[in-house]
Parts: sequence; structure tokens; C-alpha cells
Amino acid sequence: MSLSPIHLTEKDTNVEPKRTDSSPPGDLVQHQAAALDPEATPTPEPAAKPDGGFVAWMQVVGGFLLFFNSWGILSAFGVFQTTYESGTLFKQSSSNISWIGAIQYCIAMMTGFWAGPVYDRGYMRVLLVIGTVCVVVGHVLLSFCHPYWEVLLAEGFLIGTGAGCLFLVCISTLPQYFDKNLGLAAGIASSGSSFGGLVYPVALYHLVDHVGFSWAVRVVGLIALATLMVPLFAMKARGKPGRPRSFVDWTAFKDGRYMTFVAGTMCGSASVLILNTYISYFGKNEQLLDGPMSFYIVSVFNAASCAGRILPNFISDTLGPFNILAPFMFITGAAALCMTAVHSEGAIIAMAVVLGFLSGVFPSMPPVCFARLTKDKSKIGTRMGMGYSMSSLGYLAGAPGAGAILGSVAPLQWTGLWVYCGMASFASGLIYAAIRISNTGWKIRIKA
Repeated sequence: MSLSPIHLTEKDTNVEPKRTDSSPPGDLVQHQAAALDPEATPTPEPAAKPDGGFVAWMQVVGGFLLFFNSWGILSAFGVFQTTYESGTLFKQSSSNISWIGAIQYCIAMMTGFWAGPVYDRGYMRVLLVIGTVCVVVGHVLLSFCHPYWEVLLAEGFLIGTGAGCLFLVCISTLPQYFDKNLGLAAGIASSGSSFGGLVYPVALYHLVDHVGFSWAVRVVGLIALATLMVPLFAMKARGKPGRPRSFVDWTAFKDGRYMTFVAGTMCGSASVLILNTYISYFGKNEQLLDGPMSFYIVSVFNAASCAGRILPNFISDTLGPFNILAPFMFITGAAALCMTAVHSEGAIIAMAVVLGFLSGVFPSMPPVCFARLTKDKSKIGTRMGMGYSMSSLGYLAGAPGAGAILGSVAPLQWTGLWVYCGMASFASGLIYAAIRISNTGWKIRIKA
């Protein structure tokens, strides 16, 4: 099933209307809609999606940098988790520390609840400005924080809000420019989070060693400010906004496939956050990695996820997103269970590569699936915002829940943590497989 244009076209009707003049199809449909609803304000139909070209690929470049400074920064939280565990800034349990990252991820997703409708109203650039300010100012404030609650507010809430605004703009803009190549475009853009997760942990480690934690965090804020200038000036939405819509699309709650997909994304969110948060601390606590490598393992994980974002998305344009997402989540669950047998430096590095690649498909594929599950493309921002807001609850059950299982008294319960992670991923894969079967049946050789 291919994505239809953002606004209503003839393809959305069951019977092709008979044209009696030379008006383009989009105009004819709009005239019919106006006749049925005299108060409706039809939205001008944009030209067919370019599916390429300079302007379209500049949106991908801008999206890459938005991911770089949203999920790229969030993906580096494993470094912060390990740093905070040392107790140099404040002393808290693993579970309490992981709440910072969990709230950061959760707020990033829940931001879409209000940012989606704002985007649909035509205020894309306002969201870009808000996101940039929150990310940059959040890092500046974090550099002055000492108590746990101050770090939670600056890193968890403020940076999380900024990341959510940037993320929403990217996933809502790309479907307006790409159809057949949407999976590839989304994969390339989302690989920005992998590069961010590769660059920021290494930068933080070396900067903390040379200039201290405070200045290291400020430098991260400056990098974000510089790189976010490109999407601020290069990205733009196609077409004009239609009538203002409610912040909630109530019809979504009656859409079984949509709500089921939200549940699957909730489980997947819990699993992926556990991997990202604890793989570094696991290596250090079990004395499998020395000081520098305990930080670099986060970069290894995120570098591998870069390939996991691009290659599966490229294949999904041919096979369909659900045919990729479901099996990848099953395999991710199996690999997470294999972490219970890791007892050497070589093994944990190998597993970081494998898990990074497998989990890389999760952040980049759901936006494509949400777009395909949304019949009215004018509600894409609202539907995605709602979907990610609801599924963000999985983050709150992920790392903090895993931290509670892990405990704070030696020996830490790492086996229970990895089993919990694997089961969450299995549940996600099972739900995605159910949606795939509901959409296309049990046929194997079919795009879904």
C-alpha cells in the first residue's frame, strides 16, 4: 500500500468522478467537497510529491540534523547514566537516575500531543524555534545544575520538550515530499540520531576529561545551536494549512489497527530505552570494560544503529514496513536475552553492534507505519502526535522498571533486567505481526 498525497485526491474515492471540464482532479474533488459542506474551506491541492529533487532532499538533510539534535542527544543518555552513577554530581539509585532519561524520552514523545496540531495549523517554523531554544537553553541550564531535581527539570523536561518539537517537524514534513522513496528518506534522516549518538558520547567523554562536566555540556549546546541553523532555514511544509483541527482526532480511538500499533510501539519503546540506558553501565559494573570503553560502547551501539536505520528502511520501500518491523523486533528480543551470557569485553562489544543494528529499525520505521495507517493525510501531524504521546508511556515502564529489577545492592540482577528487555521486544513484535496479518492476511509474498 503506497502513501497517498497529503490532501484529498481522486484516489481516496471509491468511484472515479466523471470530469466535464479541464479542471485538474484535485480541484474537482475540492469543488465536490465544498458542495457537500458549504462552510468547508478547501485547501489548495499541492502538486504531486516530487519524490526527489533538490528541495525534497534538503528536507532530508534538515531532518538528519533534527534527528541529530533530538534523538541523537537522547541516545547519549547512557553516558549521563554512567556519569551520574559515579556519584560526583549527586547520589541516587540506578532506578532514580534512569527516571531522568525516561522522562526525557517520554516528554519528547508527549510533546507531539500539542505540537502535531500546531504543525497542522501551519506553524512548522515556530516549532523549530521552540525546539532549538529548549535544547540549547536546556544544556546551558544543565551545566549549572547540582541537585537531582535540577538535573531532572533541565535534562528531563526542558531538553525533552525541545527534542519532541524537532522530531515532530521531521516526521511530519518528509511524507509531504516523498511517496515511493519515503522509507529511504526517513531512514537517512533518522540516521542522524545514530550519528548524534556516535558524536555526542565521544565528545562528552573527552570534554569532561579536559574542561569538566559543566563546560562539556555547554559545548554540546553550542554544537546543537550551530547545526540547527540549517533546518531552520532549509525546511518548509508543502501546501497551505487547512481549517484548524482539534488537538485530538477522536476517530483515532475507534481505529483498531492504529490503537493496536500504539500498543506495540509502547512495548518497543520500553525495550529500546533499556538497551540504550544500561549497556554502558552493564559493561562498567561487571568490569567488562575499562573507563574510556564504557563510554565508547554507547557510540559503538549508536554507530551500528545507523546501518539499522537506513538498510531496513530502504528494503521496506519494496517489502513494506510491517514486513520489516515485526521480525526485527522478534530478533531484537532474542538478542537481548543473549546478553545474559555475556562475560567478556569482546562479547559485549559484539552484542552492542548486533543490538545497535537491530534496534536501529525501531525509531525510523514507526513514522512510516503511522503515515500508512492514517487515511486522511491532512491529519498526519495530529495522528502521529497522539500515537507517540500514548506510546511514550512505554519509556516510563522501560528504564525505571529495569532499574527497579536491577536493584542497588550487589550483586545486581542483570539477568532479570535483560529478560525484561527481551520480553518487551517480543511483545512488540507479536503486536506488529498481528497488525500485518490483519492488513494483508497470512500471505507471505505481499507488500505490507
